[in-house]
Amino acid sequence: MVFASNEGNSEVGVQVGEQLYLGLDFGTSGARFALIDKGGTIHAQGKREYPLYKRKETMDWVRSWKQTLFLLLEDVPFHLRQIIASISIDGTSATTMIIDSTTGEPLWRPFLYNESCSDALPVVKSIAPENHTVCSGSSTLCKLVSWWNNVDSNKESAALLHQADWLLWLLHGNLGVTDYNNALKVGYDPELDSYPPWLLSQPYSQLLPSVKAPGTPIGVLKEDIRTQYGFAKDCAVCTGTTDSIAAFLAARATKPGKAVTSLGSTLAIKLLSTSRVDDARYGVYSHRLDDKWLVGGASNTGGSVLLRIFTDEQLGNLSEQINPMKTSPLDYYPLPTVGERFPMADPKMAPRLHPRPESDVEYLHGILESIARIEGKAYSLLKDLGATQVEEVFTAGGGAKNEKWTKIRERVLGLPVSRAIQTEAAYGAALLALKGAQQCAQ
Repeated sequence: MVFASNEGNSEVGVQVGEQLYLGLDFGTSGARFALIDKGGTIHAQGKREYPLYKRKETMDWVRSWKQTLFLLLEDVPFHLRQIIASISIDGTSATTMIIDSTTGEPLWRPFLYNESCSDALPVVKSIAPENHTVCSGSSTLCKLVSWWNNVDSNKESAALLHQADWLLWLLHGNLGVTDYNNALKVGYDPELDSYPPWLLSQPYSQLLPSVKAPGTPIGVLKEDIRTQYGFAKDCAVCTGTTDSIAAFLAARATKPGKAVTSLGSTLAIKLLSTSRVDDARYGVYSHRLDDKWLVGGASNTGGSVLLRIFTDEQLGNLSEQINPMKTSPLDYYPLPTVGERFPMADPKMAPRLHPRPESDVEYLHGILESIARIEGKAYSLLKDLGATQVEEVFTAGGGAKNEKWTKIRERVLGLPVSRAIQTEAAYGAALLALKGAQQCAQ
């Protein structure tokens, strides 16, 4: 499915001499592009689902991602390609590729973002500091160690890249470069701006890429791609980020104390802070954003619980009847299954959704308000752990559309709460491209 449009489908005029900035988002099931000007106006956008290619019995993700990248470049309106100053790409966090450091060709199938290499966890825990971000089976470092320990072939020419890094390499041709957001889960320390000694002392550290800030120009678009697709001669290709960081950037929450709550199947929060906070007990960790920190955590509560009880239609109809200024006396802890991590670290916590009143309106009101209280506790915990106090919340995800819930959350949090105007990761990637172009101009 492809579309090239702006909001409302009316043509946005481009001023003479104006430049545009292209962001590409490679998510879990498909990819998108967004083309913006320096004011943030969208001039074109589009999406593609990944084509299904099989290699023996497994999905050939490498072929699928590569084809999707070039299909998206074709989807960018031809008359706008010549004025694109820069490109950036975000990818799924901890999606890991082991490639040949000379040819760039994959030496192994990609390790996907949600894949756990628990076989490597004891080794990683033995070398990394306690409760470090890499001490999770799905971390990039666990994937690297698992590959290193299980493959006997020549490792001299091997190199590690993340999904976004490899896709960007296809465009600029300079192998071995990543950004500090993608590199966090391989063990990079964004505060020291280097890999730590405990990691560099390992034999597989030779595979690690060099690290730059997100949105740093790496080179210009390769000549064969530029001429085939009609891009400008000096179109810069810039380092990317992860998909969740790009989605945060899209919301334009640029000052400390600004936060984004994503109300999807779970409740995830990200807060811009002047100080770094990491606490593996709660699954809280910080990504660097220039001179600030993006502190995040995710609760198991959220939309998946609501959809087990109500249909979308019921949620809409019942929400209309809620008085959001009235406090609900019902006290629930809505979870899909046993176990919670943030803001309560309790793997044995049971869902609490009773007593159920006769009125479905009252029941939904109680659940929505209870989730809002959990959100409030989450922001309080981040403050207790040392993060900047939240001052304003932007909302992304399906729950952002529920205006009554927004009013309930505003009352419970005691803060301004609004729907983020932009939430697409591709838009955030385009902002990184803009940042890179501004560095080129300096």
